[in-house]
Amino acid sequence: MKGKLTLVYPQCADAKRTERLNALLDEILKEYEYTVIKYAEEFVPLKNQKILFAIPLGISGINLEYFHFLKILRTHSDMLKGSVGGIIVDGESELYTKSVAREFMFTANQAGCSFPGRAMVEGTESLQNFNIQAMRLETDNLTAYHIAAKEMLERVMAFQPRPKKKTNILVLHASNFKTSNTSELWNMVKENLHDCEIEEISLRNGTIQDCSGCPYRMCMHYSEKSSCYYGGVIAEQVYPAILKCDALVLLCPNYNDALSANITAFINRLTALFRKTAFYEKTVYAIVVSGYSGGNIVAEQVISALSMNKTFRLPAYFSMVETANDPMSILKVDGIEERAHAFADNMMHVLVQ
Repeated sequence: MKGKLTLVYPQCADAKRTERLNALLDEILKEYEYTVIKYAEEFVPLKNQKILFAIPLGISGINLEYFHFLKILRTHSDMLKGSVGGIIVDGESELYTKSVAREFMFTANQAGCSFPGRAMVEGTESLQNFNIQAMRLETDNLTAYHIAAKEMLERVMAFQPRPKKKTNILVLHASNFKTSNTSELWNMVKENLHDCEIEEISLRNGTIQDCSGCPYRMCMHYSEKSSCYYGGVIAEQVYPAILKCDALVLLCPNYNDALSANITAFINRLTALFRKTAFYEKTVYAIVVSGYSGGNIVAEQVISALSMNKTFRLPAYFSMVETANDPMSILKVDGIEERAHAFADNMMHVLVQ
């Protein structure tokens, strides 16, 4: 046996609809010792464990038992403390699988669960999302689905902390530091960090070119040089800093329930570097401040873009999500200094020996 884990499998009442997922789980779990939790009444705290979450969705994208699990996690902030997880979502339409996955990963992360890079595998009804993988593996889409799930589970089981005596942190932002609540919150966090080298790069200069989808061969040509056709601050400053850092902190003011344009451009442009260098050994954090609400939506965008896609590690409690509207009003939020201190302590617990 390769190891022990817990399978959290919110039960779908229609057994016919879980046949494909059951076959996948039988295949990837055959070399592991595991226990299964199917119903919310069985869902007790799972601390310091390896966990595979398997979520079957009908054509509506709804699994009623799943919502019971979600409720428990959202009301118990240490339910999964110290655990490491991976997620499989299997659907009966082309929609909903990824939105459910990132919502669940955010919720589980807020309950103390860490995730290795690319810890989510989704199967849409047609499995057309595996066209490229199947072509590269010279196999069919269903087999590619099984292979991706097996590799993801192996990453979960092998996941280990990587603290260092001194860590390197890269901070990316596109804010005006004189008026930004997000930047002021970062300053509160930074005051409580230690044993780290911090580099801050502004993406605010207005000259950042977004990715325009260069042909694959052209992108690979520049990737081999750790560069990009469009150059600028992304290629000249950000790429070297990404390669050097142990952790990336994104400062993310909530603009219309979305990441800011320059942060989005950075993520898109990161593809050129990612083609050459995976980021499984790097950790991502996000500080999100909303003027009104919706901070979780922005945090979920960071999860899907940088952890599910670009392979950054997602540490437990990876995001600090707050609400503040008027300039510098973050300073008046009740308990903000204590939460900033706790967030910094969590970063140091993960990054520094």
